[in-house]
Amino acid sequence: MKYIDLHVHSTASDGSYTPSELVNYALKKDLCAFALTDHDTCDGLDEAISYAASLPYDITVIPGIELSAEYMGEDVHILGLNIDYKNTEFLTELKEFQDSRSNRNVKMIKKLQDNGFAITQAIVDKRFGDAVITRAHYAILMIEMGYVKDKDEAFTKWLNKDCPCYVPRHKITPSGAVKLIKKAGGHPVMAHPVLYSFTDNVLEELVTNLASDGLEGIEAIYCLNKAGDEEKYKNLAFRHGLYITGGSDFHGTAKPGLEFGTGYDNNIAVPETLLENIL
Repeated sequence: MKYIDLHVHSTASDGSYTPSELVNYALKKDLCAFALTDHDTCDGLDEAISYAASLPYDITVIPGIELSAEYMGEDVHILGLNIDYKNTEFLTELKEFQDSRSNRNVKMIKKLQDNGFAITQAIVDKRFGDAVITRAHYAILMIEMGYVKDKDEAFTKWLNKDCPCYVPRHKITPSGAVKLIKKAGGHPVMAHPVLYSFTDNVLEELVTNLASDGLEGIEAIYCLNKAGDEEKYKNLAFRHGLYITGGSDFHGTAKPGLEFGTGYDNNIAVPETLLENIL
């Protein structure tokens, strides 16, 4: 059996591997396909797809994205798989997300400076180039500049909600994310439900509503699932007539110990057969 990974990040957002490096790594891991799903951007897709096509190997790069939404005050992420990432209407709305993120970053840099961190926009630009900047990028700088010892300290003391340097940003609803992905001809999938703190009833209600909006799948195979979680989310999908997907949420060095295609300590394996729902 061949295996795939339908949730991967590159340097176009907060991963540490370039899109081309991800293609090489996928081949090294003996994967036959992966979806590049950077946060709120499609900037890495052309590079990954064209590089894969230039190689004499059987590797498929699925164009994707991970959209950040909010429901009842909590982040909910919707994956868009096999999207038309050059769709004009889609790109216009995506630009609005990116502008919102840029405005937030200006405010976050000011808060960091007010709290004694000598981080400037010039430093961010020099270190990360044109990447879509997330809180993870600030955590990396805080580590590299010697302010904190690791990512956990950066987030729990400074960058998480209710911490001194946190700045909220405007987000669309999960329903809006699903509809936007459909506009681009893509397949909307709820990412990592295990990470949400909703009660079972609230999650059930959310999935019911999103299914009526066009949600197609649930990421039931995920690296942070505990015992019974995968079966729980498979059943949730089946109750609503949805298919399942799976992914590692690979970020490279930003998430130590998390491996492309296999998760933590080989705790996931996503079969190639799941591609039939999105290709």
